[in-house]
Amino acid sequence: MMEYSNEDTYLLIALRRGETMAFDSIFKKYYPVLCAYGSRFVDYEEAEEIAGDAILWLWEHRETYQIETSLGRYLLKSVYNRSLNCIKQKHLKSHADTMFYEEMEKLIQGVEVYQFQEFSKRIKEAIDALPSSYREAFMMHRFSKISYKEIADELGVSTKIVAYRIQQATKLLRKELSDLLPILLIFLHNDQTLH
Repeated sequence: MMEYSNEDTYLLIALRRGETMAFDSIFKKYYPVLCAYGSRFVDYEEAEEIAGDAILWLWEHRETYQIETSLGRYLLKSVYNRSLNCIKQKHLKSHADTMFYEEMEKLIQGVEVYQFQEFSKRIKEAIDALPSSYREAFMMHRFSKISYKEIADELGVSTKIVAYRIQQATKLLRKELSDLLPILLIFLHNDQTLH
């Protein structure tokens, strides 16, 4: 267990003053431990990214953050929460991918198999080509049936930003798949940005 220390007190004070040396010292001291801890919940590569983000967050919010426990415990808690969010997002993406194929099958009942595969492939390629922030919001709303507010809470942005991203994703899809417009309109008919 990482205990609160005078060294951490000094590092936090220096960090608040914007001294990069403090950031480097915190990184060297805690990054390996946080990676190992995070890897209990997610893949090691993801744990490395999460650990780095947790420490970087401290630097970016050095003038406003409040730490009521030891630095070590604070960082462990941050990695734990970020790991759970990562797991949740992967679950949502997996669910959205499953729903995508189920909806496509329902949509094109009676269409020849090769045509269904072609339509499905074209739509999936178009979705994959969207900017990541647009694609993420669109997939969560369209296939996981999550409200704008829930998506906003999940992504840490406003509902207006979520609405904008979904609207832009829909516009880009309609443009990219204009030759499939009749099918695409059925595919997107539940999206409120079209009403």
